[in-house]
Amino acid sequence: MSDSSASDSSSDQTEKKRRLDIDIAPLRKTAAGYDSAKFAGDARAAFNVALLAFPQGMAYAAIAGLPLRYGIFGSVVATVIGTFFAGSKYITLGPTNATSVMVLSSFTALGIVSEQEAVSNMSLLLILVGFVLVVGSLLRVASLIQYVSRTVITGYITAAASLIIANQLRKTLGFDFTPEEKADSSTFFEVVYLTARHLPEVHWPTLGLSLATALCFLFIGKFFKRLPNVAVTLILSSVFAYLATKYIDGFSVALLPALNASEWGLTLPTNLSIDTINMLISPAIAIALLCTLEGNSIGKSLAARDGARLNSNQEMFSAGMANFGCALFSGMAASGSLTRSQLNVNSGAFTPLSGLYSGIIIVAGAFALADYIQYIPTAALAVVVISIGISLINKHQLKLVTKSTRSDTITFYVTCATGLVFALDFAIYIGTCVSIALFLKKVASPEIKEVAVDDAGQMGQLQDKQQRSDPEVSIVHVEGELFFGAAELFRDQMRRVSDDVNLKVVVMKLRNAYNLDATSCMALEELIKYMNERDRILLVSEVRPDTMRIFENSGLNKVINPINLFADEESNPTLSTAKALKRARQILGGQTPKVSIYAKDKR
Repeated sequence: MSDSSASDSSSDQTEKKRRLDIDIAPLRKTAAGYDSAKFAGDARAAFNVALLAFPQGMAYAAIAGLPLRYGIFGSVVATVIGTFFAGSKYITLGPTNATSVMVLSSFTALGIVSEQEAVSNMSLLLILVGFVLVVGSLLRVASLIQYVSRTVITGYITAAASLIIANQLRKTLGFDFTPEEKADSSTFFEVVYLTARHLPEVHWPTLGLSLATALCFLFIGKFFKRLPNVAVTLILSSVFAYLATKYIDGFSVALLPALNASEWGLTLPTNLSIDTINMLISPAIAIALLCTLEGNSIGKSLAARDGARLNSNQEMFSAGMANFGCALFSGMAASGSLTRSQLNVNSGAFTPLSGLYSGIIIVAGAFALADYIQYIPTAALAVVVISIGISLINKHQLKLVTKSTRSDTITFYVTCATGLVFALDFAIYIGTCVSIALFLKKVASPEIKEVAVDDAGQMGQLQDKQQRSDPEVSIVHVEGELFFGAAELFRDQMRRVSDDVNLKVVVMKLRNAYNLDATSCMALEELIKYMNERDRILLVSEVRPDTMRIFENSGLNKVINPINLFADEESNPTLSTAKALKRARQILGGQTPKVSIYAKDKR
């Protein structure tokens, strides 16, 4: 009895998991069969990722306008919590360029310009992001992301990179904006204008240090590619600034604030209210969408290299839980990091546990190196951030999206321009809408051409419509989508066909027509009424079972008249249309019609 109950319970849990497509404890599968070889691979990958994640976390915190600890500890929390809910090793979670600049842009657009204001709103923002991601994963929203063009992400990243560079430029020149100016500089062009206005205030020692840091970064990247470029550059620039300050009279540059690792702890929302939620919900949705797009793109690309499949909804769930954790423990918006994910896989990680080990190493580094961060020049970190921003502008992808198709070009420029002129979250929405609209336009553009059967019974394109005899039956092949976007265009084309003065009967073949909906049913009703008023008859052949069900549920079968509907015959593909032609002869009084065939050209 108990065994049967346990079996039923297990079966119920399996069925529930299958329906949700989410495993709330995937780590148990990882633990099964975990051995020393896998541990060695995961530990090696974790060490390499930690070396990259620590300085990157500082850079991303600087981009978002948050204290450095938010970037460092955000890397810890995201990777550790993500490990417990991740379905694969292919996505390493943490702060990213894209999400960091989205946070900055969103806060600035909302008038949140001081570091303290950003900190007080960060926890609630991340709770909303986590909520959207978790609910979205349970609703399998990640499966729908494939309908958002990669061109949207390319346009957004290009605009985001431009804003990153513009925002950091003043730090490399040694000046800053006033609080009032920061409140008015939420877009790329506003930042560029204010930077240009402050150019007479350039601090030359800071500019000199910035140039030296840039040269150092480029030199290491070119000749010492195996070294952790960001970390080494920051160390060398700190040493240079320390020595220059000590031995060069009048040399002084701004340094980063000290990192007090003991401040890391529980952070709860401080201004929880309906008004604040309403204010933050739009950027939260945009960040969640961006997290999903980034994670899907990175994870599927890396998984494909190993011939593996990625459960996008599981990874979306993992990102949601990671953002919940970051909300409660001084973290930033967490998303899939391209550089850290690639490094993790390339370093030989076997399981998601590499993320857990990486988080532990970063925590140890934060407590060990906290006292030394205050020696890093602000300008040096700004140069590193600018270098990262420049690396985001992918020339190959820009060429692809601007040269491939007209719709891709339009989507890219609209998304990028919107991101430069308005807040970045708005660019994501606009780009997605434009991408989907252009896609619908592309699949909803039917074209009809006429093909006739000659005296020998051979089918070919009719060169001269005047050669058609009277009475005439036309067969219209419908191929492709008949959803709401195509319904009106198809109806208008059918009207033009039925306007032929010699035409008496139209046979419409629907075997290759898909996704009929209420709009297309209403369009067909209007077409039938239009044809009946002109003494034309519509016959419908090769009607598949799913299409026939729609006709019956909507009542359209009665409008067409059941005797004018001919179901598709899988065993004999031509039988349905043959029956329709026999019905056409009855309508024409026994006359043998000359048959023309209209076939839709798919573009």
